[in-house]
Amino acid sequence: MSFFREVYSVAWADFRFLRHNIPNVMISSVMSPVLYMIAFGFCLNMTDIEVGDTTVPYLAFMIPGIIAMSSLTGSFSSTSTRMNVQRLYYRSFDEMMMCPLSNSSIVIGKAMLGMFRGLFSCMLMFLIGFALANDSIHLTPLFVVTLLCCTFTFSLLGETCALMVNSHAGMATFSSLVITPMTFLCGTFFNVANLPDWAQGVLYILPLTEASSCFRAAILDISSFPYPFWALGVIIAFGIAFFLIDMYLLKNRKV
Repeated sequence: MSFFREVYSVAWADFRFLRHNIPNVMISSVMSPVLYMIAFGFCLNMTDIEVGDTTVPYLAFMIPGIIAMSSLTGSFSSTSTRMNVQRLYYRSFDEMMMCPLSNSSIVIGKAMLGMFRGLFSCMLMFLIGFALANDSIHLTPLFVVTLLCCTFTFSLLGETCALMVNSHAGMATFSSLVITPMTFLCGTFFNVANLPDWAQGVLYILPLTEASSCFRAAILDISSFPYPFWALGVIIAFGIAFFLIDMYLLKNRKV
C-alpha cells in the first residue's frame, strides 16, 4: 500500500494542475484531431479503403488512426511539458527527488497526468467518431486494453524525453524529429500495408504504427486485420523499455 500512496503523492500535484486547466485541456484535446478529421475525412472526399480482406469507409478507417494519434500527442505532450517546466524552470522536480520516494513510484506517478490526458482525448474522439460512423465503430475489450497500454507507454516516452533534454529547445527538437513524423507516417491516415516492404519494415518498428493497427482491429472489429495481438505486445514491450530507461535516468543522472 505504501507504493500506491507514493504514486498518489507524486500524481496529486499534477492532477490539481489539470483540475485548474480543464477548459484548456478540453479545447486542445479536441481541436487538432477534429481538424485532421475534417481535412482528411471530408475534404479529400475519399470513399472506401481496403483493410485486410475487408473494405471499409475511409472515415471509419481514419477514426482509429486519429484516436491512436491522440493517445500519442495527448499523453506525450502533457507529461513531457509538465516535467520539462518542473525541471528547468521551477526546479521543483529536484525537491521531489529529495523526498523519501522510490524511483518507480516517481516514474509511474509522473506518467499518470499524461495517461489521464490521453484517455480523455481518445474517449472524446471515440464519441465523435461513433456519432459520425456508428455503423462501423465498436467498443470492444481490446479497445480498452489498447487504450490503457498506449496512453501509459506514450506517457513514459514523454518522461524519457523530459529527462534527457536539457533545454526547452531540445524538447521542441525532439518533437519535430520524432513525434511529428510518427503522427503523419505511422498509418494514421493511410494503410501501411500499401507501402513497399522496406518502408513497412521501418514503420512497423515505431510504436504509433502498432497502436494504429491495434486500434483499427479493435474499433472496426475486423478479425482479418493482421496481428492485432502482436501489435499490442510490441506496445507493451515499448512501455517496459521506456520504464527501464526512465528508472536508469533517475538513478544515474542529475535531473
